[in-house]
Amino acid sequence: MANAWKRDTKHPKLTPKILLSLLFPCLLLFFIFYFNSHSYNPNPNPYLSVTSSFHSPSFPAFNCLKCPQSHPIIANVVENVKYPFIYSLSDLGNLPDKPHKNIVRLLKGKPFRKPDISVTIQEILEKMKKEGKNGLVVDVGANVGMASFAAAVMGFRVLSFEPVFENLQRICDGVWFNRVGDLVTVYEAAVSDRIGNITFHKLVGRLDNSAVSATGAKLAFKSNEEIALQVRSIPLDEVIPEAEPVLLLKIDVQGWEYHVLKGATKLLSRKKGESPYLIYEEDEHLLQASNGSAKEIREFLHSVGYHHCNQHGTDAHCTKD
Repeated sequence: MANAWKRDTKHPKLTPKILLSLLFPCLLLFFIFYFNSHSYNPNPNPYLSVTSSFHSPSFPAFNCLKCPQSHPIIANVVENVKYPFIYSLSDLGNLPDKPHKNIVRLLKGKPFRKPDISVTIQEILEKMKKEGKNGLVVDVGANVGMASFAAAVMGFRVLSFEPVFENLQRICDGVWFNRVGDLVTVYEAAVSDRIGNITFHKLVGRLDNSAVSATGAKLAFKSNEEIALQVRSIPLDEVIPEAEPVLLLKIDVQGWEYHVLKGATKLLSRKKGESPYLIYEEDEHLLQASNGSAKEIREFLHSVGYHHCNQHGTDAHCTKD
């Protein structure tokens, strides 16, 4: 009878309040362990090294091996693209109050929602591949690489231009995840019509809307803080040799499209069959924020032989057909 008291003792129930009080210390310990154990250690690795067959002697590429790793890394496959690739999530939202929709999908075991540009890029390149065409895909305003990786996983060489460092970290993540270090060459630069430095405006919490124009950067997110910084500017004609074939040029630079196109005059002036398929964002509000217009762009494109443009939402698709 010495242990009879145990049968009469009431054990406390695990109430929701107790469970929550246990959960938060566990989460805190997990994040402390994660950040202490996942520091970046640049090991020589063929998938991350800059071994692309494209080299520009005047402008060295961004080296992912020397780039501090982004934290945290949240990645998953993109849903329903014909040629699958993995996307490293950039916008985490305001955790924990307003988690990003893609984090919710990830927790539910669902793939990330596919962006339209990834599907568009793959559809265009698949037709070119069937025709036996080969050459570079140029991604200006690469953000976190949704267009770049859509092309690279199909076997195409890609030049990615992105001035925001946090986005470059995510591109480097994607280079590793998708095993395309030999295909993707990254440049830490804003593409423009002159060589030098340019003031760039970065939005805190919305890195997908950063822009050369401060007005353009804050157009859709007026409440976000904006930071001005100096970044390198490069014209495409100074990076891409005249003998280098270019299949597709995608431009999404929040209203700075005209300056990017002007800096690619030689590339766009190539004859029919050698000039790239052109996709650029044509948002009149963003263009006006950078003192430009859709009319100005169309007139320039006509001057270099692009007479056929179709509108796809806010994107224009132009060819020399």
